[in-house]
Amino acid sequence: MDPDRFTDTPFGRARRTPGRHGYVAYFPQPIPRSVTISQANLLRLADAEAALGHLAGAGRLLPHRHLLVRPYLRREALASTRIEGTRASLLDVFGAEASDKPLTPDVEEVVNYVRAMETGLARLRTLPLSIRLIREMHAVILAGVRGRDRQPGQVRSTQNWIGPPGATLETATFVPPPPSELGDLLSDLELFVHEEPALPPLVQAALVHYQFETIHPFLDGNGRLGRLLIVFFLVVRDRLPEPLLYLSPYFEARRDEYYGALQAVRERGELDRWLALFLEGVRVQALDAVARAERLTDLRERYRVRVRTVTRGAANDVVDLAFEQPILTTRFVEKRLSVTRPAALTALRKLAEVGILEELTPGPRRQLGWRATEIVSALSD
Repeated sequence: MDPDRFTDTPFGRARRTPGRHGYVAYFPQPIPRSVTISQANLLRLADAEAALGHLAGAGRLLPHRHLLVRPYLRREALASTRIEGTRASLLDVFGAEASDKPLTPDVEEVVNYVRAMETGLARLRTLPLSIRLIREMHAVILAGVRGRDRQPGQVRSTQNWIGPPGATLETATFVPPPPSELGDLLSDLELFVHEEPALPPLVQAALVHYQFETIHPFLDGNGRLGRLLIVFFLVVRDRLPEPLLYLSPYFEARRDEYYGALQAVRERGELDRWLALFLEGVRVQALDAVARAERLTDLRERYRVRVRTVTRGAANDVVDLAFEQPILTTRFVEKRLSVTRPAALTALRKLAEVGILEELTPGPRRQLGWRATEIVSALSD
């Protein structure tokens, strides 16, 4: 890491570690409790707060918001893992979850991200947003996938670094703080999350994400976990009734800008650049989530009207299930709805007849499958 690229700022400084084999690393300061926000970013903050409030209001009014949380979470998981280099599609993820076939490595990383979020949300009922909770989620993210040999759930005890393939400790773009610094830094991060707020919640969320990414407390999975923390923080602070806001699709589309903005804070203390990107991301993604929620809600009502005119039985329940899981198999419907195979098959075929589902070509072991094409489009357009 080139120390000449870094200046001393309120966020930290780069310096050589002591000893014969010392190396240049970045030593963060505790999170600032007050920051200067430019006029342009104050306007962005107002727009982002308005969009977030719109999303929160829409979330509270949705009659079945749990139907949206599941597919939204999978969009976030897909985008977040893509930032880290995985290659999978939304159809790959939904298809894998509906079948009992072994997961591909890329899909398993996406599924682990989903499980980590669901585990964390469940644990929030009895455990505060804390380093302990973060470690538990980290263990889930790395379970059984690449990185599983890199101390899942354990704060690192060795030095890591960030850079292009083949980079070394000396040539890395960024070297996070040494392991000896992590205890105090993580304690400060935990305190910041629970202190009486002196900054707007969205600015706090931006600082939490920046600091976590800069500390880089684990040997692997830091990016995925750091992006999860954004929505967890907003839920804990009662800014969202459900985890409906996800920024990873926005960051994925601007990957170089995203990494560059975080690095600019470290190198030159340019918080304004990071806040501008973060706040605009909140505004864009909140409005996007509202638009998708409205589109999906309209689809659900149209489907339920259509189903009532042609069939009874389990079809209505299968319609709701399709919003959670837009690719369905007979076995999946049997298990989730506790119905017989003939009942599941009849409902699926009826929904295909009225254009809600599209039957797929049978795969290995002749397992029948159906896709809710309009729902998939509403999620992935």
